[in-house]
Amino acid sequence: MDDGSGLQEHHGIDRAGTRMSGMQGMSRQERDRFDLLFHTVFETLPATVHHMLEEAPIILEDHPSAQLAAELGIDPNDPDDILCGLHTGVPLTERSVQHADGLETIHLFRIGILEMAGGWEEWEDEDGQCWGGRDRICEEIRITILHEVGHHFGLDEDDLERLGYA
Repeated sequence: MDDGSGLQEHHGIDRAGTRMSGMQGMSRQERDRFDLLFHTVFETLPATVHHMLEEAPIILEDHPSAQLAAELGIDPNDPDDILCGLHTGVPLTERSVQHADGLETIHLFRIGILEMAGGWEEWEDEDGQCWGGRDRICEEIRITILHEVGHHFGLDEDDLERLGYA
């Protein structure tokens, strides 16, 4: 399935063609490796994004909990159900006197981001599209952060796709 962005073409598989997750977590070494890439990307974001994230802090998790996956209708065994991030709370554009301040958070899911990127190792699919590797993972982290910050400001999926953050 190609939506024009190419981001979902690999359906959460790695170079060997195997599904990278389900509900198991990452090893400590993989988590540390991912978190190092996250911090590298985070440091390159503009100061305005850092300021925005003071209102909606980022929480890194391996994957959504079973309860959250069920609430969102995500099947952890379906390679098309990949969740990279989730914004929770009331977006700025929907706040009112009744909802003036609520806890907002941005959850980033390491395994989903790693799957969307194509895995730790670089590889090429049958169409010549490159997947995986450090640069691709960093790009997917960046896109996911900006995507979820967009939700903080009330942008919907169509808006984010037009901006290249879907």
